[in-house]
Amino acid sequence: MISMRLRLSAVGTAALLAACGGSDTNHNGVLLETPTVLATVTKAQLDASGLIGLSGAAKCDVKVVPLNYVTPGAKGEASNASGVLLLPTGPDCTAAAPLVAYAKGTDVQKTRTLANPTDSETGLLAAMYAGQGYAVVATDYLGFAKSGYSYHPYLHAASEATSVIDSIRAARNAAKVLGSSLNGKVMLTGYSQGGHSSMAAHREIEKNLSGEINVVAGAHLAGPYNLSGSIASGAAIAGYQFFVPYFITAWQKVYGNLYSSVTAAFKTPYSGWIETLLPSSTLNYTTLVTNGPAAGQFWLPGALGQTPAQARDELFQAAFIADLTTNPTTNPVVAAAKQNDLLDWSPKSKVLLCGGSGDPTVPPALHQAVMKAAFDAKGLTNVTSVDVNPYIEGVYGALKTSAPATFYGNYHGTYEPPFCHAQALGLFNLLK
Repeated sequence: MISMRLRLSAVGTAALLAACGGSDTNHNGVLLETPTVLATVTKAQLDASGLIGLSGAAKCDVKVVPLNYVTPGAKGEASNASGVLLLPTGPDCTAAAPLVAYAKGTDVQKTRTLANPTDSETGLLAAMYAGQGYAVVATDYLGFAKSGYSYHPYLHAASEATSVIDSIRAARNAAKVLGSSLNGKVMLTGYSQGGHSSMAAHREIEKNLSGEINVVAGAHLAGPYNLSGSIASGAAIAGYQFFVPYFITAWQKVYGNLYSSVTAAFKTPYSGWIETLLPSSTLNYTTLVTNGPAAGQFWLPGALGQTPAQARDELFQAAFIADLTTNPTTNPVVAAAKQNDLLDWSPKSKVLLCGGSGDPTVPPALHQAVMKAAFDAKGLTNVTSVDVNPYIEGVYGALKTSAPATFYGNYHGTYEPPFCHAQALGLFNLLK
């Protein structure tokens, strides 16, 4: 249930609905706070970000506007999410702007918001898109920042889609309040989890909302589109200690049947806290695996330097893992994954799939290649797939030999995103 501090009085809600042009029957995307400019990032600051070689010199300053908007929970409950609207501004940026709707990658920090001009992901969006004349809206998702939702439904396609779609509605509402103009064209993009989210939103819009939202392109970057195939393979992916318990506990909250009890899936002591651990109000990626079994501490495998397979085996009950591969047709985890696969649709607008073939975290062979093959099997000619590994190795390739742990440890989270965003920008520039 939405927290008391986020509820508006009947008068306040009516006023915001009137100001934002909202209807009386669908409040999704209605703003729960009057939008105001938090900060303005200058062109000089954007050009100093280190991304100018990929984005080009900034054309616009960028206004940073926090958003807090109505969106349903995973089961349709009344709830909300926060996020940020980045608006291009300046004498050369007065034309109505196309809107890029962005979905962020996996996050474990509950309090983090993208409505922060110093956040690295927000900075990337400002430099790559908003500074080039695009308005950008990015959701924090359910369960993060100002959201009153009790958990984050991680890799749950339906609620990811509504969080993104309602952020588009919120951005339109906020732009009206602030006197900014949007040109009606919408581009969708997201990275990692966000690639899954942006594609889920793209699918939902084209199936059911094309009369409301004019999506001209989707650039879905390094996303896990083939979740059931990944799970059924039994592969112990890099970062297993984060991603797999995150979506298994989230799906258990959504579907209720992945395990009969938490101890049937997770070994002690992890079973004592795993269902409420992610996202965390106090821990980040580092402390989640460097905290140890001292009194009062919570942690995940990784502190002892385990391989992904060792971390998996320390965390999960052996019978739970074995059933994934021995009974894939009846296993409830695989069934939940199939509900969140994204292989079943035929996009009408332009689609770009991007990733690096060396990515150890979301391997393109398991996801991007399978997604492209599914599109090809439908005879689609509007989908392009790009491998940015040559660019990554061109810049960081020496580390592959001299410091492979550094190379692969930074591949998915640091090296890959800017090159894929540059590909997305190239597509969007053709259609804006």
